[in-house]
Amino acid sequence: MACMEFTILPVTPYQQNCSLVWDDAGRAALIDPGGEADRLLAEVRQRGLALEKILLTHGHLDHVGAAAALRDTLGIPIVGPQREEAFWLDLLPRQAELFGFPPAGIFVPDRWLEDGDTVEVGSLRFDVLHCPGHTPGHVVFYQPEAKLAFVGDVLFKGSIGRTDFPRGDHAALLAAIRGKLFPLGDEVRFVPGHGAMSTLGRERRENPFVAG
Repeated sequence: MACMEFTILPVTPYQQNCSLVWDDAGRAALIDPGGEADRLLAEVRQRGLALEKILLTHGHLDHVGAAAALRDTLGIPIVGPQREEAFWLDLLPRQAELFGFPPAGIFVPDRWLEDGDTVEVGSLRFDVLHCPGHTPGHVVFYQPEAKLAFVGDVLFKGSIGRTDFPRGDHAALLAAIRGKLFPLGDEVRFVPGHGAMSTLGRERRENPFVAG
């Protein structure tokens, strides 16, 4: 059975949780590299890993800000999100202006993802769940052997993603959490886009937005 290791590297003033994941042969991916590309590359080098892919949950700048630079530097593909997220990727220059980030250019992923797809990183396989609501093309990456999900801004410890952005959909977000995430199992841990990890069971029981 493939063995996955990971570490969480908060980046940008928004303290967005970029995750570095790798298999037992050191083949790795960065999930949601929102900024600080040099720091992320230094972490990869320090651990002696071979970065193969960049995985994106959605198109908000604090999750994708370093993706194009890493692709250009390393020649590795950007995988995800779902193609409805082109809406947000096309707005990256405007996002940078609004949120006080360094200038950001528009880019297109090398592979768009759909619900039910799988993504391989070395010997690891991630299941793709399309979970719209926070943004229209948001995806979640689930590693079944580790019972670990990387959920971006869909679900947080004690909270859920904002839906007051353009093309946000509160009902769709709740449906994705209850219909796609909770059925994975109470024991599944998840890394949110911001803040502390939790388990799906804890959120199903205690999160005031989706409990019950």
